[in-house]
This record gives sequence, structure tokens and C-alpha cells, in this order.
Amino acid sequence: MTSIATDRAIGVVGAGTMGGGIAQVAAAAGHPVRLFDAVAGAADAGKARIAEGLAKVVARGKMTAAARDALLGRIETVAALDAMADAALVLEAIVEDLDAKRQLFTALEEIVGPDVLLATNTSSLSVTAIARPLARPERLIGLHFFNPAPIMKLVEVISGVATAPTVAATAYATAEAWGKIAVHAKSTPGFIVNRVARPYYAEALRLYEEQVADPATLDALLTEGAGFRMGPFALMDLIGHDVNYAVCRSVFDAFYQDPRFRPSITQLELVNAGRLGRKTGQGVYSYAAGAAPPRPATLTGPSDAPPIPGFDPAREMEVDGVLVTSTDGRTAARLARARGTPVVVCDLITPETGRRLGFATSPDVPDAVVHRLRTSLDALGIVATRLPDWPGLVVMRTIAMLANEGFEAVMQGVADEAGVDAAMRSGVNYPKGPIGWGREIGLGRVLATLDHIHAVTGDPRYRASMALRFAAEA
Repeated sequence: MTSIATDRAIGVVGAGTMGGGIAQVAAAAGHPVRLFDAVAGAADAGKARIAEGLAKVVARGKMTAAARDALLGRIETVAALDAMADAALVLEAIVEDLDAKRQLFTALEEIVGPDVLLATNTSSLSVTAIARPLARPERLIGLHFFNPAPIMKLVEVISGVATAPTVAATAYATAEAWGKIAVHAKSTPGFIVNRVARPYYAEALRLYEEQVADPATLDALLTEGAGFRMGPFALMDLIGHDVNYAVCRSVFDAFYQDPRFRPSITQLELVNAGRLGRKTGQGVYSYAAGAAPPRPATLTGPSDAPPIPGFDPAREMEVDGVLVTSTDGRTAARLARARGTPVVVCDLITPETGRRLGFATSPDVPDAVVHRLRTSLDALGIVATRLPDWPGLVVMRTIAMLANEGFEAVMQGVADEAGVDAAMRSGVNYPKGPIGWGREIGLGRVLATLDHIHAVTGDPRYRASMALRFAAEA
């Protein structure tokens, strides 16, 4: 299926941040764009914001003034929906309200021709539900861009129950022609990204509630150890805890209170306190002038302990009568009882870029071995963080839960494995796709981690997906 030709107009309804960004993307691809907003003057203000943003791009030497002027010249602000009559695709980016979107598309059906594609940029509503009152629901598709649309590469191409395959194929090809990474998804709560990403926030909040570590330490383990660009607490502060909590509640309710998506009381309390993050100056962290930067827990101690020859945190080895191994979800104490020897359990660390490693010990590990472990990590340029002896530790528990949700989404036909991984890399900048990451770690180890955490907690949120179990056993 081919993309929409660039000589065909694209209509954008809603001239806020997302609508303006989408209009810019379409115009950059060469389309004439009709930009409309129901609020008087909003479309012109939206185009002015686009111009301001492009002026900065020109100032940085990333675009010529002539190219900017040509792009802006292709965006026409219009005062009525009737101006969409000649469009090949009309995409809305209005308020996240089901009735408002239904009313808009019903009105558009009276204006545009029968071959025109209609698209919603909804991030949380059912595409199927939006299309229900339409005379031709088969031509409605979800095109979920991520903010800021001109920069973020991902577009989730979301089919509702009635969406025609040819419509989905054309929308997919058009998104790719616009320079985006498109992934097909089924209209289910959260689609791909907002669903699969839930454990990144949820496990950090849960680990904090379990007093495993403070937010700064948890953030550091996941950024410095696993390669995420932002730790979950810093990211929630950036998004806004009110927004993040609302998404959690929405997905939780949409899945009929499935424990995998259970919201956090800790986050609710932040919302109740008005500590919403950067926009209020206080969230998990303080953003007041002169506030001390977060300081993760870092192990210190004697520097003269002899390093362990050939030490590799991913390889099991014996050190002075102590077993040093990687976590599979069991605590060090439990492993010590099973193996009949003191045990150090190491968290997951990304071999290529990891610069911080969490570890835990059984009670009988001598301090001398801990000191040797630290100096060995120092020699590798890795900072050590000693954690309580807790099932799954931090990074392994988080990645296992992300991989599990990815497999569950694939099993339910939301997307294929490649689509899930591409969405998480391009939509939220994960260092690796969670399913591919799980396969790299070893699906048997991922499954064992979840099974061991589930066994000790009894919490159904750690139930392993059948798809993960079957894949691990294949």
C-alpha cells in the first residue's frame, strides 16, 4: 500500500502542542496543511508557535531560512471545518473526550469525500468507541504521535474493530513517508507504549514503598546500570505525577482492575499534596533554586582490598568461599540455604554501558569479600550500591516486568514482537526493546525471576504471561 501523495492536503483539527506538531510534520513532508481550531485565534497562535520553534532550528544551523519559509507557507490556518473538504486525511488532536471526538468526526463525515481517511491522535480512548457513531467507521484509524511530534519518531497506527486493513496500511505507509517509525497496534487500553511502560514506574514506586532504596538510588541503578535515559522518579517528575497517576488509573480501570496495573498510593499522596513534579517545583525531588541534587547510595570502604582476578558481575564464581552470582529472583539468603555457602547476588547490569551495580548478600558473607567486590568493580569503572537482600533486586525485577508485559501484549494481538520493541525504543527511548532484552538476558532467567517474586510475595501482579512461559520453555 502506498502513502498519501504529497500534493494532497492534510487536515489537522486542534492547534495545540500536539496538533501544531503534527501539522509541522505533515508540512515538512511536503503536504499542504489545513490547520483548524474551534477556539478563535488558536490556529493562528498555533502556527506562530511553529514559526518560533523553527526559528530556533534555523538559528542552530539545522534548517535554512528558505526551507523554513517554504514549510510555513504550506500551513494554512482556516476558520471552518468546511476547509477540510479537499483533504486526503483529516487528523484530530483535540481534548481527550470521547463525546467531543465523536461529534467532530460525525461532522467531518458530512464535509469530506467518501475516500478520505479520518484519524485520531488519542492516547487513551478506544478507537473502536470513537468510530462507533460514524456511517463509515472502517475509515477511522488511530495515529498516535508522541510529544514533541516533530522530534519523537514513533507513531502507533491503531486499528479499531471496524478499521479497514487498507486504511491501516495507507496510514502506516504515510507515517513512514513522513519520516516516522510506524508500528501497527490493536485498539486496547494503553495501546503499546502506555501499557508496556507501566512497570517502569510501578516497580520503582513499589521498591520505594518496600524500602529497598530511596528514589535517587533507584533512578541511578536504572540509568547508570541499565542505560535508561531518565530514572522513573525523575521521569514522573517531568511528566507530572497528576498526569502519570491518571494514566495509571485509566489503564488499571480499563483492564478491570488487573493487579498488573495497580496504581501506587505513594504517587496518589504526591498528587494529594500538590507535589506534581517540575511544574510545581516539588515532586519526588525538589526543583527549588539551590536545592541539593539527588545523591544515590554508593558503597565506600577500604581501598586496599585485593581485587578479584577476572571478576565479571555477569559470571558466577567463587571468591574466598563465597558464591558470587547473578540474580534469578531468589534472595541471597535463600540461595545460601540451597547451595550451602555464603552468597553475593548481583543485579542485572548492561555489559556495554553499565556503570553502577546493585548487589545483596546473605548474612554470613564476610566484610572482606564485600570490600574485594567493591575494589573489583572500581577497577572496572563501576560504582557499587549495596541493597537489602530482596527478591529480584532492582534492575532485573524491572526488566523482567517490562518483558512480561511485552509478551502479554503480543499474546493478546496488540502488536507483534518487533512492533513492541520498536515502540518502546522509539516512543520512550528505552535502550533496548523489552522482549529482545528479555531474550538477550535469557527467557528462562526472566521467567524464574518472576516466578520467584510471585512465590514469595503472593502478588498476582508478578504472574508470568503464558506467552513468556511458552517462549522460555520452547
